[in-house]
Amino acid sequence: MKGRGITYGDLAARIDMSEASVKRMFSQKNFTLQRLDQILDACGIGFDELSAAQGAPTLISQLTLAQEREIIGDPRLLVVAVSAMNHIGFDDIVRTYELTEAQVTACLVRLDKIGFLELLPNNRAKLLIARTFSWIANGPIQSYFRAEAAADYLDARFDGEGEALGLVNVMLTKQSSAALIERLKQVAADIAHQHQNDTRLPFEQKKAMSFMLAARPWVPQSFKALLRKPS
Repeated sequence: MKGRGITYGDLAARIDMSEASVKRMFSQKNFTLQRLDQILDACGIGFDELSAAQGAPTLISQLTLAQEREIIGDPRLLVVAVSAMNHIGFDDIVRTYELTEAQVTACLVRLDKIGFLELLPNNRAKLLIARTFSWIANGPIQSYFRAEAAADYLDARFDGEGEALGLVNVMLTKQSSAALIERLKQVAADIAHQHQNDTRLPFEQKKAMSFMLAARPWVPQSFKALLRKPS
């Protein structure tokens, strides 16, 4: 549930129970098989997936600084890493990018050594990163994507099909800001959940989408220049 961004409150609404009852059930580890089946169905988790997870290796939630530097240092390695995160198969990577089979295989081998994934027979890859995986805050890869966002991602009209951009400038209390930021985090979790649901669909039915969710205290520089100086 945590990996899918599902809270006790979310589950309670899905199985028609109170949140308090759900929390008590989990804290007491008191599940009937019928209730367990209901929870798995509500969360979109297969029983075989749950069983497999019991003997699965510990998944990593973040790479080391050195590992991120290695990935960002080779554009091909970064492309293959992000493709693997998006569950794009070997053949689709080769068809999509100007990469040979040997080059993609070499990248998968390097990612296997890093511990990012496990390379299986026939160039299949099993991710070893948790659903809550994130790049290091202000690390090499996050800094790279931030630069790309400023130079390329935001250089658009955002009025085409499947595009949207909203900028809302408001005055809020500290409590209201915190509550809205929590809602943004939930939206991010919903996006990740939808991505997971779509992984089984054919590659041809999907396209790359990037969502930018951000919030911080900010005033344009031109506004700051006109602020009255303290007397």
